[in-house]
Amino acid sequence: MIETSRRRDIEDAASSLFRERGYAATSVRDIARALDIQGPSLYAHVASKEDVLWAIVDRVACRFEEAARVSSDVDAAPPDRFAGLVRGHVGVVVSDVGQASVFVHEWRHLSGPRRQAVLLRRDAYEALFRDVIRDGIADGSFVMTDPSLAATFVLTALNGITGWYRPDGHVGPTQLGDVYADLAVRSLTEASR
Repeated sequence: MIETSRRRDIEDAASSLFRERGYAATSVRDIARALDIQGPSLYAHVASKEDVLWAIVDRVACRFEEAARVSSDVDAAPPDRFAGLVRGHVGVVVSDVGQASVFVHEWRHLSGPRRQAVLLRRDAYEALFRDVIRDGIADGSFVMTDPSLAATFVLTALNGITGWYRPDGHVGPTQLGDVYADLAVRSLTEASR
């Protein structure tokens, strides 16, 4: 259990530094300094800085996937399914803004197979949004639009939360999820003027 706790401490410290400075500008020594340990001691817990990034990105990707799974009621109407996806996404972002920010902005620093794995997972996740939009267009609950562009629009707005959300701010997680879900659904249901 101590190993798991130390590993989590490392990932939390790295998340803060990656978010603040960026992955490329953060060294293993910086992470060790944030934990008040010697750089070589860090290698007793992690093999490399990229391994830490991978652990963060993989954990957040799993959270997004699980939130989508839990929020998807296949029997619900497309607007309700879409609102559920949006609320789930917002919930993951606000539950740990630092790690969500690392996922959104720093995953590109992963190399080779890890980067490809994240790309595939991101594409599959975005496809959930596109598919619900297509279903809504097909049943007439959403206006005619390009499902890929609409999904990108919504996910870009949702991921933008990582740049400004503060847990001690004026809006709580549930209210934020509800507002964003309402805005996202309305963007697909109200005809342009």
